[in-house]
Amino acid sequence: VCERIARSFGLQHLSSGQFLRESLRGGSGTTVGSQLWGCGVGLFGSITAALPLLMTDPFCCDACTGFPRTLGQAEALDRICELDLVISLNIPFETLKDRLSARWVHPASGRVYNMDFNPPQVHGVDDLTGEPLVQREDDKPEAVAARLRKYKDAAKPVIELYKSRGILYSFSGTETNKIWPYVYTLLSSKIPPILSDEEN
Repeated sequence: VCERIARSFGLQHLSSGQFLRESLRGGSGTTVGSQLWGCGVGLFGSITAALPLLMTDPFCCDACTGFPRTLGQAEALDRICELDLVISLNIPFETLKDRLSARWVHPASGRVYNMDFNPPQVHGVDDLTGEPLVQREDDKPEAVAARLRKYKDAAKPVIELYKSRGILYSFSGTETNKIWPYVYTLLSSKIPPILSDEEN
């Protein structure tokens, strides 16, 4: 959904997790990497709390995925930009668990594959480079279940905050193609699209 939003409305899709993984991969050779290098990959949830401090461009709020995840992060985000609209996708727990457990990535590029509905052309390797795909530790079934339980508890106050401000829009479903038309219609009422719904 985030990639479609970015493409249809000329926005930049920022993934906090991808941003941090790239910074960690850069190690001590990057400003952010040097600050995060010793933290370890398993601490992304905690590190993300500091993300607003690492963003310098106010336009970063155009399409920020999976963020903020906690009330503290929402308050930090308030200090750097004002949100006009927040989208919450309500997807059943089991669907998320199955989908994330089937996710494999190409580490160098961040390209994501799903073995159920977006598999690579050759099992286990990236379509463009032929390099091996990996499953992140936090995408393994037992880790996904624990992450989802923790996220639900932490996100509840954030959802309530944006609901009380009148900027929260929730959509329920299990398939992007079924949710997308509703998201597109909502956003089209706020900003002019550069692509029609059919072009996406």
